[in-house]
Amino acid sequence: QVRLVESGGGLVQAGGSLRLSCAASTSGFTKNLMGWYRQAPGKQRELVAEITGGGATNYAESVKGRFAISRGNAPQTTVSLQMNNLKPEDTAVYYCNYREPATGYDYWGQGTQVTVSS
Repeated sequence: QVRLVESGGGLVQAGGSLRLSCAASTSGFTKNLMGWYRQAPGKQRELVAEITGGGATNYAESVKGRFAISRGNAPQTTVSLQMNNLKPEDTAVYYCNYREPATGYDYWGQGTQVTVSS
C-alpha cells in the first residue's frame, strides 16, 4: 500500500508563490501517473496538474503558464507543484494523487491548505 505525504501549503498574497511537495512511500510504489487535485469549499475536487511515469504533463486551463509539476530524481517517488502568480481563486485544499498501474486504484494524500489573499 502506498502512502502519500504532502507539505508546503500556507497563506500567501495574490501574486505570490508556493511550492507543494508530495512524497510517496516506497513500499509498493511503481512509477506511474501522479498528480495534484484541489477542492474549494462547496465545489467538486478538480484536477490541477498531472505527470506520467514518462514525464508527460497535463494542466487545467486555469493554471497553465502559472503552475509547473515535476518529479524528483530516481526512484521518482516525489512530485512537486510550483505555483506562481497565485490568485484568490486558487484557494483550496490541494491533494496529491498516485494511480497504481496494476489496478488503476487511486491513492490520496491527506491534503494541504492553500489560501491566497487578495
